[in-house]
Amino acid sequence: MDNLETNKFAGALFGTLLFVVAMNVIASGLFAPKKPAVPGYDLPAPAEGAEAASSAPAAPAEPLPVLLAKADSAKGQTAAKKCASCHSFEKGGPNKVGPDLYGVVGRPVASHEGFNYSAALKAKGGNWTYEDLDAFITSPKKAVPGTAMAFAGIGQAQERADLLAYLRTLSDNPEPLPAAQ
Repeated sequence: MDNLETNKFAGALFGTLLFVVAMNVIASGLFAPKKPAVPGYDLPAPAEGAEAASSAPAAPAEPLPVLLAKADSAKGQTAAKKCASCHSFEKGGPNKVGPDLYGVVGRPVASHEGFNYSAALKAKGGNWTYEDLDAFITSPKKAVPGTAMAFAGIGQAQERADLLAYLRTLSDNPEPLPAAQ
């Protein structure tokens, strides 16, 4: 009798599995997704006015001397908080991941003692001018290809000018602002 119970159990198990497989085949046939002829998504066509607007040149940005003339060093000090995790700002301050930025405006590039600069920055040469610092703060990797600085940059021109105005105050002998033309 024990053998008969085992056969009933095995028959029920195989019958259930056969039913599940049959339902899967039927459901796959009924609900099969339709594959597109060309894979991907159709993008909406641009509006007619948008094409004309995109081909128009962008409004020219204000020149750096004009931005620096109306810059606010207090706002620049707030913007410098982005830099504080890697740089110090006090006179004789320690080097962190980056060098101390006290007196950076007008200082020779890659010259702060005790900091190991990248070869690209050492090769740049010259002094840090407002224009050079603005370009570097905008995008360090574009301004000095090969730099080790991993900062994405600051995209807003007025925020950069405020930051430069703040950096200007961090000096015993501040560099004069460039004259507007």
